[in-house]
Amino acid sequence: MASSGNFGTWNPLADYSSGTTFSNGNCTTAISQQNQYRACLGSAIPDSGKWYIEFFIDYQTSGFPSLMGVLDGTINSSLSSGNYLSNTGSFHIEPMYGKLYSESTTGTSYTGNSGSPAAVGDADAKVAIAIDRDANKLWFAVNNTWINVGSGVGDPANGNNPAVSSLEQNLSISHGIRQATGTSKVVINCGQDSTFGGLETAGGNADGNGFGDFFYAPPTGFLALTTANLPISADIDPAQTDDDYPSKLFNVVTYTGNGSTINVTGVGFKPDLVWIKMRSPHSYNNMMFDSNRGVHKSINSDRSNLEYDLTNALTSFDSDGFTYGNEPSGNDSGDSFVAWCWKVNGGTTASNTSGDINSTTQASDKTGLSIVTYTGNGSQGQSIGHGLTKAPEMVWFKNRSNSSVGGIAMDWIVALSTSTGSPFSSLSGSSQTLELNTSDALGGFYRTEGNFTPTTSTFSVPNNGNAPYWFNASSNNYVAYCWHSVEGFSKFGFYEGNGNADGPFVYTGFRPRMMFVKSIDSSDDWIVIDTARSTFNVTNAGLSWNLSNVETTSNRECDILSNGFKPRTSNTNLNKSSTTYLYGAWGDVPFKYNNTF
Repeated sequence: MASSGNFGTWNPLADYSSGTTFSNGNCTTAISQQNQYRACLGSAIPDSGKWYIEFFIDYQTSGFPSLMGVLDGTINSSLSSGNYLSNTGSFHIEPMYGKLYSESTTGTSYTGNSGSPAAVGDADAKVAIAIDRDANKLWFAVNNTWINVGSGVGDPANGNNPAVSSLEQNLSISHGIRQATGTSKVVINCGQDSTFGGLETAGGNADGNGFGDFFYAPPTGFLALTTANLPISADIDPAQTDDDYPSKLFNVVTYTGNGSTINVTGVGFKPDLVWIKMRSPHSYNNMMFDSNRGVHKSINSDRSNLEYDLTNALTSFDSDGFTYGNEPSGNDSGDSFVAWCWKVNGGTTASNTSGDINSTTQASDKTGLSIVTYTGNGSQGQSIGHGLTKAPEMVWFKNRSNSSVGGIAMDWIVALSTSTGSPFSSLSGSSQTLELNTSDALGGFYRTEGNFTPTTSTFSVPNNGNAPYWFNASSNNYVAYCWHSVEGFSKFGFYEGNGNADGPFVYTGFRPRMMFVKSIDSSDDWIVIDTARSTFNVTNAGLSWNLSNVETTSNRECDILSNGFKPRTSNTNLNKSSTTYLYGAWGDVPFKYNNTF
């Protein structure tokens, strides 16, 4: 039988109480002496798939009941009595009193099959949750009875009568206690031990894939929360491809310039997008090259300037990297550089006639990237084909021909999709864009004509008077980089800062090789961290995509983990309290194949 992998546990790094103790291989957690609403989180819940988890209440002080469920994994570490049960993404059951807590709704009674609250008592209740992340539904069970919240008895196997029918992203398993001076001791079983550490007789029930050991039988279709079951795109699964696994699609390399001609190797593939930044000792611009536009042609991510043709810059995309001439921004003698490299389609482009404006595309759903070049026609509301089969979640636009049009600087526009299924679908129609070359907050240029909603074949420029300047000026040449997440390789989304050096954990489903972070609420820089420049935690080597500045190690602290990342600073660029941050990450090892959970 195939290995069942590593199972979820409680997470000591996500303990939001000062009185929690962990034991039994982090499967048992005891919260005590709080006198506030407090919580400890367990493993993150993947954003897709169906999952089944069991809990055993080993002990709880009479009158101070345990709560089990899920909580937003990016919660503020300074939880107060007011925001635990009312926090967005908080869904818990309190079997002692037969209560369901769902975000701002607290103390709602539920019933079991008999019509009365189940498992009213101090201990020994066995609680289960079934989570369907594809349908965003959640069910609770107590002692193998799925609860009834008024619409009928819960039936997760058939998708009926959920306790919760709308879930957010970034959810983690949670054990909490209401305002009390008592103790709550709970054992978790994500499939590793149906005896709950020897407290019960083994159940011996596996999931539908043959993984796990549960006390009760999981509902049909629901799986153990183990690395063996984690979702991963077949396109990049190392078990299914020899050519396109993550480290063959994206990599980061560092090198020292020689002031002449340099062959930068170690990338592991022929790149189609190469982004170069000097680390030290000089302040040089970010240089971007791609195989659609061809060698020599550079665009700066930190300026509104037009495209430059630099014959002594990048001269070739090679089988294991690239060759660079003596242009100092990418090859000043003795200086340190980093290059972020993506593979798309080996430089092979296609003519695309899907939209109102014909485009040239080089697209890869494996990488989740399409490089699109097109010539504007000056009209509003025009659609342009992107070549992917999945709608982009984020598109970066840049005018290549002019640094200003109509007296307006041609900034980089980063447009976030509000299409259904996008991680940015909650954004309003008036605030969907950032500028890659500035530190400005979310703002901008789609505000008068509705949402930016790319489809599986096209994206559209907006219908306002100034829109053609940035996206479609007549006879001006443009490049657009279109991105979508790939399960196990890349992920884009938001997280909420907590203003604490013990920052929020952000689940990605892979070990990030590189990540960027940008506040959408305030004027802060685009911060870039990677594991080529910082090779162990805490990482702290930061660069900025919107600045020419040298690398800094101050206030850029972050842990890069096997399944995500965690800011370790309260600096405003990464983790200001009550501030929303846009992030993007690309990985080298999917969590499914990492050794720790």
